[in-house]
Amino acid sequence: MKHLGTSLLSLFFCILLAFSITHGQTPQISVDGITATQVIDLGSGFIRLVKNPATDDLYILKPDEGIYSLTIEPEVDIRRIASNVQIGGEATGMAFDADGNVYTVLNFTIDDTHNKGVIRKGVLEDNGRFRWHNVASTEAYPRSNTIFNHNYNGIVVSPDGAWLYVNAGSRTDHGELQDFDGLFPDAREVPLTTKIFKIPSGGKDITLVNDEAALVEDGYIYAWGVRNAYDLAFAPNGELFAIDNGPDADYPEELNWIREGHHYGFPWKFGDWDNRQQFADYDSKADELQHPDFTAVQEGYYQNDPNFPPPSTEFTKPIANLGPDAMVYRALDGSEVNAAEKGETLYTFTPHRSPLGIVFVDNDTIPSNWQSNEESLSAFVLSWGAAGGSLSDRGMDVLHMRLSKTEDNYESVTTQIATEFRNPIDAAVVGNTLYVLEWGADGGVWALEFEE
Repeated sequence: MKHLGTSLLSLFFCILLAFSITHGQTPQISVDGITATQVIDLGSGFIRLVKNPATDDLYILKPDEGIYSLTIEPEVDIRRIASNVQIGGEATGMAFDADGNVYTVLNFTIDDTHNKGVIRKGVLEDNGRFRWHNVASTEAYPRSNTIFNHNYNGIVVSPDGAWLYVNAGSRTDHGELQDFDGLFPDAREVPLTTKIFKIPSGGKDITLVNDEAALVEDGYIYAWGVRNAYDLAFAPNGELFAIDNGPDADYPEELNWIREGHHYGFPWKFGDWDNRQQFADYDSKADELQHPDFTAVQEGYYQNDPNFPPPSTEFTKPIANLGPDAMVYRALDGSEVNAAEKGETLYTFTPHRSPLGIVFVDNDTIPSNWQSNEESLSAFVLSWGAAGGSLSDRGMDVLHMRLSKTEDNYESVTTQIATEFRNPIDAAVVGNTLYVLEWGADGGVWALEFEE
């Protein structure tokens, strides 16, 4: 969902709609050679499914309860290995390193007006328990008085184990003025938002200050211009990728190849489309990309904005989607267009599919047509699903992406392989099986087994 990673509690206004759409459904397989079996029924609220590279064991995160281990064989078993009290709060992100240590991301609201992001490390001890300490914390920085405080969430460990890459989401929907009823005059985004940070995994009690120049000098900023990169993943070739959720209007969602020093466009670009509010002649009443379902539209956040700051750098485009799936868009005249049927390219996904989880195939056990290889990368993306709007492509599915490098980026053949999940949110590949975690009502973990 667009706002998963704000305060989780602020999301429940959308969950009632998601429940009415998804309750009682069973995933449907869209291509040959895959079977789907439910591993366990968990109920709603689990947000992360992560493979521990030290053991290939699976772990699940539920913010208000903690971290659970999930055993599949010889029989299915789930048990909590770290409570949210031990972790230090309600975590929004989780990642393991090759030694079995775990890293979590937390957020703390201070006086309802500020957020503090915290990265904590659980060091695995001989008794199988974790000993916790703070790796890094942000200074308290201004929240907006909206649901669009995406805060800190996605985290991944570098292949060599030396670095953590962490998403710092936006505090606005699309770069509009959000001054919290005058408490933060002229505030849009701040130095501790809309970035991917790079932090040493061995650090202790690092402070990320709300000062752009200091963050640059200390080498903590890896990339700029993301709205809500809720999940990040390294491909088998060592390159970093991240999904990014679009705003509360009919602009594309993104998959980005994340490179050091690059700017990915927020708030001036969504996909390769211009944010129209940045232009002096913008008229929200004539904007066909708006829809009355969207909170940002209802609250009047799309408006003529003569003080919208001009861009100060060039932007890196998202990955090109060549289809055949997940590439419906709203044209500027209000009509729905299927880019694949028109032979067009979309950068990257249909608006409001809400891509939240991405995982790469990193083994040669899965059948060869699903493997990553020297010519291309194989990845799966989980789309939570649209909770509003009127585009016909609603998500709640698993997409397969076959990513091939171009001169300066990647392009993807994108295929829908399974549909009708209950808000799928994360996944992990073990052997020839993709394990899919659902967030929604009656949600659970499904095993998608790939056959020759």
